[in-house]
Amino acid sequence: MFQYKTRGTCSTQIDLEIENGVITACAFHNGCVGNTQGLAKMVIGRNADEVKETLRGIQCRGGTSCPDQLAQAIDAYEARQA
Repeated sequence: MFQYKTRGTCSTQIDLEIENGVITACAFHNGCVGNTQGLAKMVIGRNADEVKETLRGIQCRGGTSCPDQLAQAIDAYEARQA
């Protein structure tokens, strides 16, 4: 499981797994529980690149958000695989 330390959000970490370009696991640590659980469930089974492009740039506070941090986590996961 890939662990991404978030920056600028209430959530502190995203656990992420991608197989063949599809998100197979996603979990947020801390943050707004209902929102982060809902977001995680919504992205499982979806194409990681589509999720990344959909969520990138969404703002909450501090110039980022949990969805934006997930897009960045996907980038970091893919960079690790290269």
